[in-house]
Parts: sequence; C-alpha cells; structure tokens
Amino acid sequence: MKKRLTRAEKRERTYEELISAAEQLFIEQGFHATSVDGIAFEAGYTKGAVYSNFESKEDLFFAVYERRAERAVVEAEQVIGEVGPAAGLERLASDSAFRRGRDDGWLAVFFEFWAHVVRHPELRERFAKVHARALAPFVAATKRLAEGGVRLPADVPGFNAAMFAMVSALTLERLTRPDVVDAALGARMIQFVTEALLRDEGSREERRSR
Repeated sequence: MKKRLTRAEKRERTYEELISAAEQLFIEQGFHATSVDGIAFEAGYTKGAVYSNFESKEDLFFAVYERRAERAVVEAEQVIGEVGPAAGLERLASDSAFRRGRDDGWLAVFFEFWAHVVRHPELRERFAKVHARALAPFVAATKRLAEGGVRLPADVPGFNAAMFAMVSALTLERLTRPDVVDAALGARMIQFVTEALLRDEGSREERRSR
C-alpha cells in the first residue's frame, strides 16, 4: 500500500516541485519572461499554491539560487577536502569550465537577476548573503593558503571577489564572443594566478633558507 503523505510532507513536496519548475523555466526563458502562472502550470499547481509558499517571483528565484548554492558548496567542500586548497581551487575551476555549455541558461538568468537586484536595493542584502554562501568554500580555501604563507594581493574576501569577478566577466564575454573567449579560459586564469602565488611563496621560502 502506498504510504499517505502527511500535510507537512505534502507541503514540502509542493515547495520543492515549485522550485524545480521555476528553475527549469528561468533557465529556458529568463527571469523577466517567466511568469508565476507559467511556473504554477509547469509544476502542476495553481497560482495560489505558488503564493502560499513564496512571497513573490523574486522570492522563488532566491529559493532556486539558494538550493543551487547549497549543492555547489557541498561539492566544493568535498573536492577541497580531498585534494587540498590549491589543487581543489584548480579542479573546481576546471570542472566548472567543463560544465559551462550546459550551464549557459543558468548563467544568463543569473546575470539577468543580478542586474535586477542592482535596481532593487531591498533585494541586495539577501542576494549578497546567498552569494557569500556560494563562495564560502573558496574563501575558506584561500584563507588556508594565506595562513600557510601565500601572500595575496588583497585580503581574503577581496581576493575571492576579484577572482569571481574575473571569471564572471569572462563568462559574459564567452556568451557573446565565443570566438575570443573559450569555455576553459577562466579555469586557466585561476590556475595561472594560483601557480603564480605558489611560485612567489616558494621563491620567498628559498631566499629565507639561504
């Protein structure tokens, strides 16, 4: 006999199915072009079901972003824990480059929503918190490198913001100028910077040992 779901379980299933439907439509259509009606229809619920779980379309996008961020954090922490901070950062950059073509829809809507947030100050704090959560493993790995003696050109949060900004800008360039920026350029730049920092630390250690 099929187990009957409790009210809480039904609500949780509805919540997750709405997020999945929203994610699919946001990726396919973009944030502004996706309607709440469309999300409800895609998930198989009424518009009222959407608003009983989410305050707005923005709230629903945040739920999508938060879920993706948590999954990315688990993956990043696992990789860095296995191979260490320097190799972990390089592997994650390489893995990200490998997925770029499949993630183009998400990247496009992510940048679209980011621009939307800039025009709506009431959304910025929440966006910043989710953004910081997504970058947390990278910040932690970079902090370990700094504590191990690697000299960074900025403080740890600033350095990670600069690296993310570089890769994000390259992604935008690739989406419009793929003949100039290939999918792996961001990964190669991260590797270049990481290796340069480690070489600099190695040179300083060698000079100190003389």
